[in-house]
Amino acid sequence: MEPPPERVTQPQTAPVPPGSPLAVRMRPRSLDEVVGQQHLLGEGAPLRRLVEGAAPASVLLYGPPGTGKTTLANLVSTATGRRFVALSALSAGVKEVRGVIEEARRRRQYNAENTVLFIDEVHRFSKTQQDALLGAVEDRTVLLVAATTENPSFSVVSPLLSRSLVLQLKPLTDDDVRLLIRRALADERGLDGELELTPEAEDHLVRLASGDARRALTALEAAADAASATEHKTIDLPIVESTVDKAAVRYDRDGDQHYDVISAFIKSIRGSDVDAALHYLARMIEAGEDPRFLARRLVVHASEDIGMADPTALQTAVAAAHAVQFIGMPEGRLALAQATIHLATAPKSNAVVTGIDAALADVRAGRLGTVPPHLRDGHYAGAAKLGNAQGYRYPHDVPEGVVAQQYPPDEVVGVDYYHPTQRGAERTLSERVPRLRRSVRGG
Repeated sequence: MEPPPERVTQPQTAPVPPGSPLAVRMRPRSLDEVVGQQHLLGEGAPLRRLVEGAAPASVLLYGPPGTGKTTLANLVSTATGRRFVALSALSAGVKEVRGVIEEARRRRQYNAENTVLFIDEVHRFSKTQQDALLGAVEDRTVLLVAATTENPSFSVVSPLLSRSLVLQLKPLTDDDVRLLIRRALADERGLDGELELTPEAEDHLVRLASGDARRALTALEAAADAASATEHKTIDLPIVESTVDKAAVRYDRDGDQHYDVISAFIKSIRGSDVDAALHYLARMIEAGEDPRFLARRLVVHASEDIGMADPTALQTAVAAAHAVQFIGMPEGRLALAQATIHLATAPKSNAVVTGIDAALADVRAGRLGTVPPHLRDGHYAGAAKLGNAQGYRYPHDVPEGVVAQQYPPDEVVGVDYYHPTQRGAERTLSERVPRLRRSVRGG
């Protein structure tokens, strides 16, 4: 049997072609050159031990783009002398995965050579594709280093999770990005000191990066090319602004901006300002917020602030959540936007919230009581002797479909929890609910 075609990348210690992107040329060659992620790279930390060969465990690197996942995967290979094979979940199938595993098994058996298998965007692998890795990870035929921008708890199958060490990478700080920019300006692999960068331009590049090293170096390279083309020796703010027409949104998913923007988003929907709601939605999408988080908030809001004023709002929100899960981004933005528009323009009512909270308050205060005998279960031997289900009136036996009988415990007879508003579909309910209460209570 012929071995599968190689997909082996060169170790980072090998020369990088001069025409490679700046971000590739500046990729760290050792742990000492890695910026950020000190919680994983400090003395005795799990990733440092893995790179140094002391902890041969498969890992899932989870974090936003540009935080060093591919770099660290390369270092795991080069620092331990293993063969390095890279696959992308965007293009590789089960056949390719199995081919790499078979080749790794053959090399380990005949050449005593170990293989590091790096899979980028592993969350895009199907369950079948992920399952194909289990045996090889279990017996360490391959040392798996998988990278994902999605929470592995939701996007990686449980058996693979249990066999791997999950390491979360954090966005780079502004100081980290600034250090990378300055290193790229001076290093011979980068711009080799041929150009200077004004403080204002540097600040702008740091803002554009928003914690993404690759984005910072790509923007710097574009600005450097523009400066060289016009024979400028200094990269100033106008040059940076002229070459980068899209600003990265300043948005920390773990910090104040996360809570402030999502709060403004929900309050704009509640306030029926559809344009403001779309603005905040766009900010969160552009910043890389988890679309499933946004969908969950819309589902909650559909009941919390709209409820029965427009019963279809919840259907739309749930459909958007399913669409995001099914098709992903960027197309999922359309379902999120449709749900946002529906909810923002729908009539508002918090009667669902006040109703259930009032009922919960009574229950927590001890207003429980016993279930009336005629409502109790009568489908077991001896139930009738206890009086269970005796005297129950079946509503479908009467033309109106509503009969007068006691449903709540004695302690809460006559208590009204749900108070429909005069808005939207609840206007009809505000007339119907009192009639139903009179019929049921015999008033």
